[in-house]
Amino acid sequence: MSQKTILVAIIFLFSTSAFAQYNPDDYIGKQTNTITTAVPFLTIAPDARGGGLGDAGVAMSPDANSMHYNPAKYAFIESKIGFSAAYSPWLRALVNDINLAYVAGYYRLDDKQTLAASLRFFSLGDITFTDNAGNIIGNFRPNEFAVDGTYSRKFSENWSGAVVARFIYSDLTQGQVVQGQQTKAGTSIAADIAVYHQRELNWRKVDNAEFAFGVNISNIGSKISYTDATTEKDFIPTNLKFGPRLTVDLDDYNRLSFTADINKLLVPTPPIYAQDTLGNPIIDDDGNKVIAAGMDPNVSVVSGMIQSWYDAPDGFEEEMREFYFSIGTEYWYNKTFAIRAGFFYEDHNKGNRKYFTLGAGLRYNVFGLDFSYLIPMEQQNPMENTLRFTLIFDLDAFDSQ
Repeated sequence: MSQKTILVAIIFLFSTSAFAQYNPDDYIGKQTNTITTAVPFLTIAPDARGGGLGDAGVAMSPDANSMHYNPAKYAFIESKIGFSAAYSPWLRALVNDINLAYVAGYYRLDDKQTLAASLRFFSLGDITFTDNAGNIIGNFRPNEFAVDGTYSRKFSENWSGAVVARFIYSDLTQGQVVQGQQTKAGTSIAADIAVYHQRELNWRKVDNAEFAFGVNISNIGSKISYTDATTEKDFIPTNLKFGPRLTVDLDDYNRLSFTADINKLLVPTPPIYAQDTLGNPIIDDDGNKVIAAGMDPNVSVVSGMIQSWYDAPDGFEEEMREFYFSIGTEYWYNKTFAIRAGFFYEDHNKGNRKYFTLGAGLRYNVFGLDFSYLIPMEQQNPMENTLRFTLIFDLDAFDSQ
């Protein structure tokens, strides 16, 4: 809809035989079939700590940025009040005005309850819009943002849960006419449901160890549309995230953590449409494209979440390829200095994102500072060769001083 938006993978469909001889088995499993959604900025890890861990964090120790990974962790946060501010340049190698900004804060009501909120703002920079003849219409600054609020509560000494309410606003075209249709800003209301578990482990050779596990289903919400046409609505990135963490105190000064996140988008997989000998889609009597393999993606949000587990054109094998993974390790010295490393993996037919990450962190009384750096493996990444950073403020420590 605009000249510079989030990069979306293109689904390639090829046909070399007549419809009477069309065999979807010749195509499934051999082509890119990326799941795309509206407002993908909601899935970007906003902070440098998670960015240094390969974007993992669903079970990492709680901090001010837990909203994105697992809001249920807020119930276990030790400080009473704090907030953070993060900044991530985007496509820095090409332009200098696209970025993701993120602020989050929390307040612990008592030993069991915590309130938190966050704001995520994605700016697409200055864009010049033109008409079909190439005449300049004007310069605009498309943007998207999401505002979150959560309530997190301990259920027991080891378990907690949280619910999140989210408002999403996406203005990509600034009201311009695109392909003959008047556009508008898209809005959506969504929710997250999360649980978190942590407990101490007693090992003979280790004095202090901790195991944690988290689950977060995020962005359960209404479809979004950028026009008044009721049929043109897109899913938002409803996502299942779960994974464990193991933390070991090597001694009084050295702590080491290992973590992993497993993710799956809970939205329909694009089907394979039948094509004629010229490669054009075949239309049925109702004006719809004929599906050769897979299922109809035009379903409700709830149906889409359920259908996402069994609708891949290549069956169970393709469903397994739709999971993507993050693993990370974090080392702390004296709770003051940290180094981090991580790896992110996505199947080559489902987006092909593969990259290593490095990070570091500093904590001193009230203030904290985290950095991360991304090293792509398979393809260019919007955040390659870019240093991300996050500032963290522990206001409870400030009051103590």
